[in-house]
Amino acid sequence: MVCALWGCKVTYSLSGASIPADAKTFSVAYFPNNAPMVAPILSATLTDELTQRFATRTSLSQVAEGGDFAFEGEIVGYSSTTSAVSSSEYAVQNRLTITVKVKFTNMLDDKMSFNKSFSAYADYDSTKLLTEVEGDLIAEIVEQLVTDIFQAAASNW
Repeated sequence: MVCALWGCKVTYSLSGASIPADAKTFSVAYFPNNAPMVAPILSATLTDELTQRFATRTSLSQVAEGGDFAFEGEIVGYSSTTSAVSSSEYAVQNRLTITVKVKFTNMLDDKMSFNKSFSAYADYDSTKLLTEVEGDLIAEIVEQLVTDIFQAAASNW
């Protein structure tokens, strides 16, 4: 308790991330889709959602490039596979999986920087074509990916 009385500083955020006092900006570069199978809306959706997450859940200001916290990367996987079969060996459920490589640079503390992959998926009924459910699935998967990326970057602040 002595620390609180003598001025130790801790910054809090409603998102569960505490932002260092020296951090002022963030940047998110466009994430190109370099997966063998490409969904036209995926790159823009991922880039926009990651930008929005940091804009709305932190006090950081967005800059075009070179932020105190900088994100760049690429979409490297986009695939639909069978995830469940019936007793008669017919597919009853399919799974859309998206994998993203992310390079996070923490300009204030390089030890907190990382370069890693994140994957997330959503299942859908095999009676539907991927094109019928793709928009909703992408939104759901991107939400999970952005949550995972945000937590990985902000967990040590």
